Amino acid sequence: MKMTNQSTDEVILSELGSRLAQARLEQNLTQAQLATQAGISKRTLERMEAGATATQMSAFVRACRVLGLLENFALLLPESGPGPIAQLRAGGRKRRRASGTNPPPPGQVNAPPQSPWTWGDHP
Repeated sequence: MKMTNQSTDEVILSELGSRLAQARLEQNLTQAQLATQAGISKRTLERMEAGATATQMSAFVRACRVLGLLENFALLLPESGPGPIAQLRAGGRKRRRASGTNPPPPGQVNAPPQSPWTWGDHP
């Protein structure tokens, strides 16, 4: 099954769980063996394979590490870097936070821009 932006979270988790189970079976590991090697409980692995939503991402990473699937994570979220202009502006510093937008001060909603003051404008 192909996962798309239109897929629900439950469908995606279920698909990831079944793929995890398939990778485990291809390596002829029981749930207990994989759980022990990954340092997670068997019940946690059962939940992941069932597509449960309350499992931790770290448990999923541990299971994938044991199965030799971590290299595929690069396909999931490919590394991206700043463009050449952004690198020059940063001057070798690494970006640490998003800039976002500043909300207007309290009591001031969508105030019109002020024109610059010139001589003769004062009363």
